[in-house]
Amino acid sequence: SLTKGKKFKSGRDSSGRISIRRRGGGHKRKYRLIDFNRRDKFSIPARVASIEYDPNRSANIALLVYKDGEKRYIISPKGIKVGDVLESGPNAPIKIGNALPLENIPIGRTVHNIELNVGKGGQLIRSAGGYAMILASDGNYVTVKLSSGEMRLIFKKCIATIGEIGNEDYANISIGKAGKSRWLGRRPKVRGVAMNPVDHPHGGGE
Repeated sequence: SLTKGKKFKSGRDSSGRISIRRRGGGHKRKYRLIDFNRRDKFSIPARVASIEYDPNRSANIALLVYKDGEKRYIISPKGIKVGDVLESGPNAPIKIGNALPLENIPIGRTVHNIELNVGKGGQLIRSAGGYAMILASDGNYVTVKLSSGEMRLIFKKCIATIGEIGNEDYANISIGKAGKSRWLGRRPKVRGVAMNPVDHPHGGGE
């Protein structure tokens, strides 16, 4: 199965105390198991069967059906559609959604889901609309510019996926009403001025 149960923490830490305020409630979610690695599927083509909503992240996810029959989810890149064929590995073609080692990706291309350690799976650039750009290759390392403007030197054998992440309008979604925030598990934010003196430095007063 590509999904599993997920227990809400409601902003509590391991001792049961609130560590992040204003969390709790919301709709039940199943965790979707995402393949951030794609190494064990080198050179096996996969067809995009569907592009789906994932409540656990800002990006959409794509369901891949590999030629050997296995199904997996990946983060959905911008510009792929149902029926496209994707591939991973050093010899995969340079096209959106394919995963290759950084040394095999041309300079100037945008990438996402970048590995930091070989074999660990992608750790950088995984949220909606994200991308990084490959600027240079020198010896064993490739220079990558992240969307924050930060430059990172990453080992050339680490894998990245070509293209930007889709659902780039996620930041512009209008919540519309208080109830929708509650569906998402976000509770109201009480102003300090509205509290009693015991609860907040701004509390009290007439």
